[in-house]
Amino acid sequence: MTMVAIRLDPASWDGIDAQTEALLDHWDVAVGDRVTAGQAVGGAVLVKSNLDLTAPAAGRIARLEVAAEQTFGRDAALAWIDTSA
Repeated sequence: MTMVAIRLDPASWDGIDAQTEALLDHWDVAVGDRVTAGQAVGGAVLVKSNLDLTAPAAGRIARLEVAAEQTFGRDAALAWIDTSA
């Protein structure tokens, strides 16, 4: 099983204080859903900016690590894609 993390694009954090957290606004996918690389899978809010979360690879959503309406920090794995599924 090969797992790839879904994370907020690192460029989104440029110029943002390291202690600042983002809010996971919503998920558009659930565990077990198939996704394609580049597919929008959810949304986050960082310093009043709405940002799309995209799948970095094709596969099946294996686990959601952060629930909607929870906050997360820089480099946090928000979900995992099983690319071998």
